[in-house]
Amino acid sequence: MKLYYHPLSTTSRPVLQFIAENRLDVEYQVVDLFAGEHLKDEFEAVNASRQVPVLEDGDLRLTESSAILKYLGEKIGSGDYPRDLRERAQVNEMMDWFNTGLYRDLGYGFVYPQCLPNHRRPDEALQSSALSWARERARNWLEVLDRRLIGPEKPYLCGERITIADYFGAALLTIGELVHIDFARYRNIERWLGNVKARPGWLFANDAFYSHWVAPMKDSACASLQ
Repeated sequence: MKLYYHPLSTTSRPVLQFIAENRLDVEYQVVDLFAGEHLKDEFEAVNASRQVPVLEDGDLRLTESSAILKYLGEKIGSGDYPRDLRERAQVNEMMDWFNTGLYRDLGYGFVYPQCLPNHRRPDEALQSSALSWARERARNWLEVLDRRLIGPEKPYLCGERITIADYFGAALLTIGELVHIDFARYRNIERWLGNVKARPGWLFANDAFYSHWVAPMKDSACASLQ
């Protein structure tokens, strides 16, 4: 198998963690997003959407992080993607929740416009308005996640053991650290993130993200989520 990825990519990181934790034999191909390598014709031939990650397994090519995690979980018979129909449905539901709700507003609405020039609005008034809109919606998602979806009892999103939903959700959520979001005010989220970050594959998947993106942003002026 071959994985096209970038170490700072939000959606590459959960795949990297799953691969590391399961010690999968994968060939790695870095696609330099910051140099625009994903926009070149050579990579468009790999993924017409010009995004990472991409997994190739023989003649199969998958271009969505969530689908890659599910495929790998199924391929190796991992308990991280349970076979029980109802348990699997819960995992799928949580991954969809992060991808279509929280990531849209927290990531594309609030974080990326402050960190990536091509996501910034063309003038200050539009930028301020967009951040204000996304701020309120992101707050709501975090409250739902903290109080209702995790709650005070569960160590992981779907219960007592980790699943691919945790790898996926933790990566999408921690992009908030780029703009100095402190999750300590959300006690259940903080506890859950601590459990995921304590996993053996976390450092492999996230060291570059923290050292090459989060750390350089630590003194930057960012809009507060609070």
